[in-house]
Amino acid sequence: MDRQPPHIRPMTLADCGRISEIRIRGWQSAYRGLMPQPYLDALSVSEDAERRRARFRDGDDRVVNLVAEQDGEIVGWAAHGPYRDGEVRTSDAELYAIYIDPTHLGNGIGQALLEKSVSQCAPVHARMFLWVLKDNARARRFYERAGFRADGAEEPFDAGGVAVPEVRYVQDLTR
Repeated sequence: MDRQPPHIRPMTLADCGRISEIRIRGWQSAYRGLMPQPYLDALSVSEDAERRRARFRDGDDRVVNLVAEQDGEIVGWAAHGPYRDGEVRTSDAELYAIYIDPTHLGNGIGQALLEKSVSQCAPVHARMFLWVLKDNARARRFYERAGFRADGAEEPFDAGGVAVPEVRYVQDLTR
């Protein structure tokens, strides 16, 4: 059976619980073996949802949260906004997150969310950055197929006291 392409729409407050479930289950699936297992095991969907709801209510209109729906179910989430250089926001864009329900990987949902984020950023930003775990080969291939390239920047992500290297990717949005 051919699936319909996902419907991409803005996230609502009511979506926060499902987005947290996708995000946490996504971390626990995609980062197994890349981050300390106790760190991944300690991640809590309910705590993440509580933080997400508070951030959503407080609102930062510069951050765009998108959800992907397929067959009436939320199956993915992406967030983008101004590039974060420490506490400084720049004129470039950043893809902060993109997560797909692990049972829906490989169905074009990530690609649809990424394309929507890029298309929303292209009219107002010259470049889009993102950070990805250095050893996450699957994610790196995904971004490279979409036209992103590693630019040589690398920073550690603190995963429960363990430094996990991330690399920065960039795409020129002016082409």
